[in-house]
Amino acid sequence: VQLQASGGGTVEAGGSLTLSCEVSGNIWTIRGVSWYRQAPGGQRELVARYLGPGTTDIQGPVKGRFTLSGDFVKMTVDLEMERLKPEDTAVYYCNYDDYWGQGTQVTVSS
Repeated sequence: VQLQASGGGTVEAGGSLTLSCEVSGNIWTIRGVSWYRQAPGGQRELVARYLGPGTTDIQGPVKGRFTLSGDFVKMTVDLEMERLKPEDTAVYYCNYDDYWGQGTQVTVSS
């Protein structure tokens, strides 16, 4: 299983970014694909998990600002991030089971 993350960058506080995770290899579903993040000096933490069409698990710190969408044809799970805050600055990783993508940097300037 391979996971390819893309879409990171630098944005001002209040701005938006969309991260995309494309999965490939020995995998036939995107249910369970998750986004994690790790801030400098911090622990890797779960941000959101895609459970299926219209069903997602968004964690408290980003609830109401981040949304997940999945495409079963493209085998992608997108993390749409709005009203970004400096504390959202981190390396974002997509994950499925024991597999991790390479991480993409998100920097939010104040």
